[in-house]
Amino acid sequence: MSSRIAVIAIDAVRPRVVADFWCNILGWYVVDEDDGVISIAPPDGSWPTIDVVPVPENKSVKNRLHLDLRADGTSTADELERLLGLGARRTDVGQGPDATWVVLSDPEGNEFCLLARTLQEARTDTGSGTATTETQPPTG
Repeated sequence: MSSRIAVIAIDAVRPRVVADFWCNILGWYVVDEDDGVISIAPPDGSWPTIDVVPVPENKSVKNRLHLDLRADGTSTADELERLLGLGARRTDVGQGPDATWVVLSDPEGNEFCLLARTLQEARTDTGSGTATTETQPPTG
C-alpha cells in the first residue's frame, strides 16, 4: 500500500486573492469554503486539490516545496506571458542564467516554476524513452 497526495496547502494572508490567482492559472474553481480555508479543484474532480489556508503572518523565506507547471496547448513563451498577465511575478531564488525553467511567485510571494518543455513535448519525450523531467539543482 502507498499514500496518495490529496491536498496541497498554501498559506496566505489574503486567501481569496491567492485562491482566485490559482483558479485563473489552472482553470480550476472553488469547491468549498470553511473557517476561512478556500478549497479549489480541477473541473473533473481529480486530486490533488489545493487548500488556501489563512495565516496572520506574511511569507518571509523561500518555500521549501513548490509547484512546477508546464504549458498545455500553447508555447511556453505564450504561457509565461499569460501567467505574468494574471499577476505572477518573476522571482530570483538563486537560479543561474542557464536555468531551463522560470521561477515565478503568486501574489503573496509563494514560488512556483514554469518548466521549459510543454506538456505535449514532455508526453512525446516519454514515448521516445527520453527523461521527462527538467532537473533543478538546489538553489539558495
